[in-house]
Amino acid sequence: MMNLLTQRSLSLFAAMGGWRTVAEAVVSRMLFLVVYLLTGQVPTSALVAVGGVLVFAIAGVCTGRKWWQAAPALVAVGLSALLAGSTGRGVDFYLTDVLTGYAGALVALVSILVRWPIVGLGLGAIRGERFAWRRDPARVRRYQLCTTVFLAKFVLSCAVLTPLYLGGQVLGLGLASTVLKTPALGACVYISWRILRTERSVECV
Repeated sequence: MMNLLTQRSLSLFAAMGGWRTVAEAVVSRMLFLVVYLLTGQVPTSALVAVGGVLVFAIAGVCTGRKWWQAAPALVAVGLSALLAGSTGRGVDFYLTDVLTGYAGALVALVSILVRWPIVGLGLGAIRGERFAWRRDPARVRRYQLCTTVFLAKFVLSCAVLTPLYLGGQVLGLGLASTVLKTPALGACVYISWRILRTERSVECV
């Protein structure tokens, strides 16, 4: 079952653009930060960030990538650029990351409180079993624990990014946002995988 879960998860990950989409999200954040530190110009920095992701997208489509796989990164950086450009404040480029932390924390917390952990809903969909896991208290507990891991990540993100945003610290916010985005998310996935390995052990008994 765990092998099947891994295969389906990787297939879904690849369908959404895989590591290229992850790299584009990180690069766009770093491009904005570097250009902003060099020029101090928000519009220029935002345009460079959008242009960088656009180049990635065009190159990907030319090499066989589906256009909609590049869409998430383009939409994300486009929204960030629009926010920063409309206010003229560099920190607003990372406002979506701040708000995403609060939204993620709220969704994770509510799902834990009502005992419909978001990790269970996601894995149930990937496995094609829908809500069958709800009948197994042990699996519910494991999914609750995994969701708590993601909740901790979102809470940490809010605690770190909010004061940096309110303080107008573009450099600190840019660096922290990059670290607390993809690397932290990868750590949560790994920890959850370690937790869910116990499920495989139980099934093999």
